[in-house]
Amino acid sequence: MNLLEYLRTFLLRAGQTTLISLRALRRNKMRSMLTALGIIIGVASVVAMVAVGNGAQANITSKVSALGQNLLTVFAGSRKAGGVNSGLGSASALTLADADAISREVTDVVAISPEASTTAQAIANGRNWSTTVAGESPDYLKIRDWKLAAGSMFADREVRGAAKVAVIGSKTANELFGPLNPVGQTVRVGNIPFVIIGLLESKGAGMGGQNQDDRIVIPYTTVMKRITGEKYLRSINVQVGSADRMDIAQQQITSLLRQRHRLTSDHDDDFNIFNQKEIADTVNSISKVITLLLGSIAGISLFVGGIGIMNIMLVSVTERTREIGIRIAVGAQPGDIKLQFLIEAITLSLLGGLIGVLCGVGASRLVGMVADFQAVVSTGSILLSFGVSFAIGVFFGYYPARKAAALDPIDALRYE
Repeated sequence: MNLLEYLRTFLLRAGQTTLISLRALRRNKMRSMLTALGIIIGVASVVAMVAVGNGAQANITSKVSALGQNLLTVFAGSRKAGGVNSGLGSASALTLADADAISREVTDVVAISPEASTTAQAIANGRNWSTTVAGESPDYLKIRDWKLAAGSMFADREVRGAAKVAVIGSKTANELFGPLNPVGQTVRVGNIPFVIIGLLESKGAGMGGQNQDDRIVIPYTTVMKRITGEKYLRSINVQVGSADRMDIAQQQITSLLRQRHRLTSDHDDDFNIFNQKEIADTVNSISKVITLLLGSIAGISLFVGGIGIMNIMLVSVTERTREIGIRIAVGAQPGDIKLQFLIEAITLSLLGGLIGVLCGVGASRLVGMVADFQAVVSTGSILLSFGVSFAIGVFFGYYPARKAAALDPIDALRYE
C-alpha cells in the first residue's frame, strides 16, 4: 500500500468514526447539553470577566488621559495651624516667579499654565450657577488636550492685561444659556462682567468624578487681581515634551523649587508633584492583576467542566460496552474506538466553548451597560477560550477513550 492509498484509507476511517461519534451524541441530546454546560459556564465566565476587566482598565486609562498629555501638576503643599491640617494646595508656596523659573530652566517643559482657581456664582441670561472659575494661561488647552467647540482661546495679551474674557465649559454654558450659543454673551462672576470668547468641547467626568465641563476658564492674572486678590498659585500645570522624560523633568522641578524655596535637607517639600505617567502605570498594573485574578477564578469552572466531561464519558463507556465489542468484532481497530470517544469529548468541549463565548460576550455587554462603561471583548480571550476548550476535550477525554479501546471484545460482547 503506497502513501496515497494509506492516507485515503485513514481519512475514510476517520470520517466514518466521526459520523458514529456525532450519532452517539445526537442519540443523547439532553445528556450531551448537560455535559457541555460546565464548559459553557466556564468559557462564558472567562470571556465576561476578562472583557469587564479590560473595559474597566480602558475606562480608567481614558480618564487619566483626559487630564492631558505628559502632564506634571505641581500643587502647593498643605498648611497646618493650631494642629489643623488644611489639606493639599492650602500652603502659600507657589508663585508666578516659580512658574516662570520652571518654564525657563527645565528644558523638557514645552507648555506651562499657572493655575489660580476658586468657586463662584456665575450669572447670565437671567440664570445663575455655582461653578469653578479656573485661572489659566493660553497653553491650558494644549496641556489638557482640550479643543474648542466654538470661538477661540484668550492670548498672552489678555493675560498681561488681566482682561475680562472667558472660555466656558459645556455644562456651565447649558445651565446659563440653554440652547443659545454662549460665544459673544456676557457672564457675571461675582460683580465682574466677562465676555465669553470660546466654548469648550465636552469632556465629561474626570478622575475624581467631578464634571470637567462645569467650569469657566479666564486668565490667571484676572483671577488673582480681580477676584481672589491672592498672590499665590494653587498649582502649576506642566507639559513635558516626551513621556520618557517625565521622571527626569519631575526631578529637575523638585530640585529647582527646593532651591528657590530655600529648603534644606532636613525640611520636607512644601509642594507636591502629580505625575500622570506614574498614576497611569499604577492603574494599569492594578487593573491587569485584577483582570488576571478574575480570569483565573473563572478558569476554575472550566477545569470543573472538564471533570464533568470525563465523568460522563466514563459512564458512556460503561453503558456502551456491548456496542464497543460489536464494533471491534466487525473489524474496528482499538485506535478507531479511541478516536471515537476522543471526538465525542472534543465535540462537547468545542460546542460548549462556542455557546460559552456567545454567552460571555452578551454578559459582558450587559455588565458594561449596568456599570456605564464599554466592556472590551478581546480576540485573544476568545481564541484562548477555544484553545482551552479543545485542550480540555483532549485531556479529559483521553482516559475514557483509552479505557474503551482497551476493552476485551469477548468480554464486551458478553456484557449485559
